[in-house]
Formats: sequence, C-alpha cells, structure tokens
Amino acid sequence: MTRPDGPERVPPGDDMILPFLLEVPDLRGRLVRLGPELDGIITRHDYPQPVAQLLAEMLALTCLLAGMLKFEGVFTLQTKGDGPLPLMVSDITSEGALRGYAKVDEALLAKVLEAAAGGPLPASLLIGQGVLAFTVDQGPQSERYQGIVELVGPSLADSVLHYFRQSEQVKAGIELAAGRTTGGWRAGGLLLQALPDDSEGRHALGSDEEDDWRRTQVLMASCSEQELLDPALSSHDLLFRLFHEERVRVFAARPLSAGCRCSRDGVTAMLRSLPKQEVLSLKEEGEVVVTCQFCNTDYRFDDEAVAALYAA
Repeated sequence: MTRPDGPERVPPGDDMILPFLLEVPDLRGRLVRLGPELDGIITRHDYPQPVAQLLAEMLALTCLLAGMLKFEGVFTLQTKGDGPLPLMVSDITSEGALRGYAKVDEALLAKVLEAAAGGPLPASLLIGQGVLAFTVDQGPQSERYQGIVELVGPSLADSVLHYFRQSEQVKAGIELAAGRTTGGWRAGGLLLQALPDDSEGRHALGSDEEDDWRRTQVLMASCSEQELLDPALSSHDLLFRLFHEERVRVFAARPLSAGCRCSRDGVTAMLRSLPKQEVLSLKEEGEVVVTCQFCNTDYRFDDEAVAALYAA
C-alpha cells in the first residue's frame, strides 16, 4: 500500500468512510470509523448502555452499506421487532449527513436486562423477532428502492449478510464494533465484497479464488474491537496491518457528520396539515411542543404562533 505524503493527504482517523481495494484477490472494501460525530448523535438521548451500543453499531453499518452504493438522496436502515427496541432507524445522505434514533420499551428492557444478569445482549435479544429494511430515496423524480429481510442470527451484520446471499447474490463479509471510551462513543466497521464476474453481477469463484476469499475473511476477522475503536491507530495503518500481503489500495476518504434534517419550517408545515383542535391538544404548559425524535430538538409554538398557522 502506498502511504500518502504530507498531513493534508492523510485520511482522517474519525468520522469517515474509507474505500479500499484488495488486488489479490479482486475485492473491494470499506472501512468506517466514527468518533465525535457519533458521540453527538448518541448523547442527545439518555439511552441505556446496551441500546446506545447497538444504535452505534447500526450507524456504522449504515455507513458501510451506503458506501457501497452510488445514489443522490438518503439511504435508510431500519429495524422493527417485538423486543425492547421495537424501532431503530438510521440514515445517511449522499453528502454524508448521518443521524439515528432508537425507540425503547423501558419496561420490557428492564425484564430483558434482569434475565440477562449482566451477560451479553445480542441484537436478536434487544430487537426480538422482526425485519430489517433498506431504503434508497433519491427524491420524487426517482423510484424508491426498498429491500426487506427477516432478522436472522444474533447480530445486525448476520441479517445483512443473509439479505445479500438471498436477494442480491453479493458475496460479502462484515465486522462491526462499538463502545464507549474515555473520549466518548466510538464505532467502526469493515466490509469486504467480491466484485461481480459477469454482466449480470454473478460471482463464480474458482477453487483458488475461494481459498483467497476465505483467507481474507480470516484476516478481516482478526481485526479486534480495540483496533477498530482506537483513535490512535490510523486508518491506513489498520488496513496495512490487516491486508498488506493482499496489495491493498486506499482511495479518498468520504467525511461524515452528524446532521438532522428537521427544521421549524418543516414542523410548521406538518402542524398546518393537522386540524386545529388536534394541534391544540398537544399543548404543554401553554405551548405546543414538537420534539424531533432524531436530534431531540424541541420546537415550541405559543398561542400566537399556533394562530398564525391557520391565518391563511
């Protein structure tokens, strides 16, 4: 791997998607590392630790999957289940603005935590039985793409890989990590994908290529959680440590930032679409208060502002 010269060419260590290619075998990959921007998303809510960790993993996974696609708009990853987390949503725009939210059934979560007695809490236990949905929305002029798969296996990555195998016939491997460090919440992820062999996107690996694939999966699995989350370990050094014998080539990093798309104008338009009496029923201590689920921002409307909604 050729290392860049000069600090201006070194890819950032945090909050970015770093594309790379393994020349032997012919695989493309994505490395995601999230730091301060992720911490800002997570700490806007008072999530219990296992919920925050799973949402952080989901945000890293969202970045990995979006990094595989060419789109102009919004890529969304969403889970729905019958467990303590009935809903989780994370999305990213084509400009790299990232946000996420988890709905928590606190009573059910308390029962699950008590039953686990300090043991591991896989995604399957927190989400329960349900589905994972992928959505690419490129605006009203384009048809929206959506894929849905049943949640399988203990982790979110298991469900994504199941979807790839069943629906997209994509040969891929994923590693995820998330945790709270002294510097705040961090998350990281690695994705390797076999490039298609024919015009229809099918993969037909020979025996030698299968051996290469298995070897790279072993190498990727050797990446520890500490390495993915360590801000002192540069992204270039991490990829070189894992894949230097595979002639890894690194491309320009794509920066990420926390960014919610809510606005007062948007909330105003939403309220105006509702009957006035329904809006008035939302009043709390003399004001109508609408809170964005993603960024936890309150939008307040006093009596004068509510009257102005319907003045036209």
